[in-house]
Amino acid sequence: MTDRFKSDRRLDPRQVPILEGIDMVISKFGDVASRDEALAVVNSPEELMKTEGMKAMMEGADDEAIVPSAGLRIETKSITSAPDGNTVDMQFIRPDTDETLPCVVYIHGGGMAFTSCFDANYRAWGKMIAHQGLAVMMVDFRNCLSPSSGGEVAPFPAGLNDCLSGFLWTHEQASGLGIDAAHMVIAGESGGGNLSIATTMQLIRDGHGDKQAGLYSMCPYINGTWPAEDLPSSSDNDGIFITVGSNLIPMGYGIEHLEEKNPVAWPGFATVDDVAAFPPTMVNVNECDPLRDEGIEFYRLLLSAGVKAHCRQVMGTMHAADLFVSAFPDLSRMTARDIRSWVDECRS
Repeated sequence: MTDRFKSDRRLDPRQVPILEGIDMVISKFGDVASRDEALAVVNSPEELMKTEGMKAMMEGADDEAIVPSAGLRIETKSITSAPDGNTVDMQFIRPDTDETLPCVVYIHGGGMAFTSCFDANYRAWGKMIAHQGLAVMMVDFRNCLSPSSGGEVAPFPAGLNDCLSGFLWTHEQASGLGIDAAHMVIAGESGGGNLSIATTMQLIRDGHGDKQAGLYSMCPYINGTWPAEDLPSSSDNDGIFITVGSNLIPMGYGIEHLEEKNPVAWPGFATVDDVAAFPPTMVNVNECDPLRDEGIEFYRLLLSAGVKAHCRQVMGTMHAADLFVSAFPDLSRMTARDIRSWVDECRS
């Protein structure tokens, strides 16, 4: 596997040692027969030890020399999510000014199953975006397999409901938060790319589509079944950082929603009608990512529906490389600036 990374001329050489390190600790899950089995696998002593090791490795991602906290306000907001009445914590990061700012409601990655927006790498990424002159509200939704800050795990639609509640609360409280309620964009990467699209779709279905100015979905994890013949990257790039062949996450998320081809759970099943009312949308993909082609296909679906849409492919990069702030600060800054540019393009 190491030779594969070194010999892949597409990869930015800076990513090779990162990939080698991750490849030693990241889990390569096999298939499971039920959600209960998925939970048992993820919460086994061996996997919990790997999770802690990965978290410790990422702790250095929030490097004050690269992305300082100075000049920013960083707060935790807690809300009650509907319809379950659970508590959701959100990380709010914004420039320390009284200026009314556009807002990015950001949904973290991890396959809708893992990680927290309070992890060091997401704190650094939120600060990077905020330094572009934006307010950033990061929603720590309920994961389906491994707890985020709230401590609770639950299958679809729990995480989606938390994201919807977080967006609507932020919109309702915009004035007190110093946010321009007419200029709110949803963004997220990987599993958060899925949920950013799903939240957009559900807001429209619920009659709240006018509250969202735009969407910036990064390396979205939306197909549900891999590999796929019509998505060559799902085979060609599999094993570069992530492996997508296992059914563990779809089983944990609720396999019935995959079997039913529910587009709000797996937006790769979306039709023209499902996306026709979408706001302006940017899809950001990584060249060497197994998920690259499903993001491109979603972009093409948006175009066929008449939606204002663009697709940005970041060459030489692995899945979600844009968020490795301390390793690739130039790339992170460029993507953060692109988010700011897209927010301006979505101004209503």
